[in-house]
Amino acid sequence: MSEAHTLFDSAASQTVELANRLSDADPQADLWEIADGLLAGAVHYWLYTRQPCGDPRCEQCATISTAEERLAVLLKDLEQYARDSDYYHSPTDVNVGRA
Repeated sequence: MSEAHTLFDSAASQTVELANRLSDADPQADLWEIADGLLAGAVHYWLYTRQPCGDPRCEQCATISTAEERLAVLLKDLEQYARDSDYYHSPTDVNVGRA
């Protein structure tokens, strides 16, 4: 397993652990509020780390050289993470087939 993959998995699992600690600390807490706060913080950090270097010819920054391009990359990543989640489909989804 590569170091980058290990860091990714560690960051993801620590985020879930933080959410669980926050909800355990306040059983009356709105779980959606906790999730939205974590997502907002993650988006903020993601955008911070994707600031272009300032060289208009930088190949590494080519796909993130404008706010709109960064948002497009973020949305693409977010959609993939959602689809990869064990919780993407739910047995209570209204479009789940019933036999």
